[in-house]
Amino acid sequence: MNIRRANTSDIPRLDDLLYQVHRVHSTGRPDIFRTGNKKYTDEELRAILADDTTPVFVATDDGDVVQGYAFCVYQEVKGERSLMDRKTLYIDDLCVDEALRGQHIGQSLYRFVLEESKRNGCAAVTLNVWCLNEGAMKFYEKCGMTPLKIVMEQRLEEN
Repeated sequence: MNIRRANTSDIPRLDDLLYQVHRVHSTGRPDIFRTGNKKYTDEELRAILADDTTPVFVATDDGDVVQGYAFCVYQEVKGERSLMDRKTLYIDDLCVDEALRGQHIGQSLYRFVLEESKRNGCAAVTLNVWCLNEGAMKFYEKCGMTPLKIVMEQRLEEN
């Protein structure tokens, strides 16, 4: 397995994986996520891939076929009255092809992101995970992540 920055030739495979992730979310919370969609259009993907503040890393097999990805965003707090100056790398999305899970591809991607964040002076790696995705929550806990904050909701009956 190799891990590298994604490029525009990876977009068709990124699309496949984005649909897989979206299916998990739209199945678990159809009241929030539209069925049959994905998070980014191909045009948006091209812009993300061209921006150094939003690196996308892909794990590939020996034939350079994308097996998984990590969409990341560098975030920086500076000069805030109540918050310390701090640079972090936010994992916007991490996915391994559902047919390839259990082969430590996700762990390898996550470790790569940790090393990348250290090389770039980050204080932490952060992410959000939907409670409906228990497998992802367990995966991130196994990687060493702990909750930073929790968003809560109370669903209201439909009128």
